[in-house]
Amino acid sequence: MNVKPDFNKGKNYAESAPAFLSVWNMESYYGESYIVQNISFNVHEGEILALLGRNGAGKTTTLRSIARMNAPQVTGGEIWLDHQPLHKMASYEASRAGIGLVPEDRAIIPGLTVEENLQLAQIAPPVGWSLERLYELFPRLGERRKQEGVTLSGGEQQMLAIARALARDIKVLLLDEPYEGLAPVIVDEIEKTLRIIKEQGITTILVEQNAVRALELADRAVILDTGTIVFDGAAAEVLGNEELRSEYLAI
Repeated sequence: MNVKPDFNKGKNYAESAPAFLSVWNMESYYGESYIVQNISFNVHEGEILALLGRNGAGKTTTLRSIARMNAPQVTGGEIWLDHQPLHKMASYEASRAGIGLVPEDRAIIPGLTVEENLQLAQIAPPVGWSLERLYELFPRLGERRKQEGVTLSGGEQQMLAIARALARDIKVLLLDEPYEGLAPVIVDEIEKTLRIIKEQGITTILVEQNAVRALELADRAVILDTGTIVFDGAAAEVLGNEELRSEYLAI
């Protein structure tokens, strides 16, 4: 199965694409390694998109490319967020434009408390996500606000990493393997939080090896295979297609 977006390449892409976030013909390299190969997909506002594939398919590279990290090197294509050209921005500019990346290692800053981690990320003055609102969304963080962030449990650190991204009043949340190493009950809490975030209109792209759980949460799925898109469609369609799951997700 190969279902890809229909792009109108004859117009300015920011004007022709109805999506909130649009990736168009993006190519990304690590050194001489061609990782992401001319991929295109759209994500609509408030949507949860599961970005799936086997190890090495290019999922993390895609997230880092959207976030405009120093590596990988994006050498082709365009990335638009709400009519803003992310492909012309540095990582700090993409962050100010509304991109929030939660990396696989969570990147909690040693030596800082929970609250200090949040305050460091928070824009001043906060527009949508005050500390009080973040603690309401993550009560455990409120209880541990004076505790050093790196001493939290794995699940609590994941909550802190998500809260820290929200503190910047982001438009798009990029999550890289948020369930890794977490007990099912903690994954349940994370998913409940992601549904609340969705209700607030925030768009989420979720990279996750636990494909079934990601698909059950997501509205749509994009599946990568060796750096190219092999499926773009409803998440429920992947759940109902045993051949597709077996071939590209090993489930």
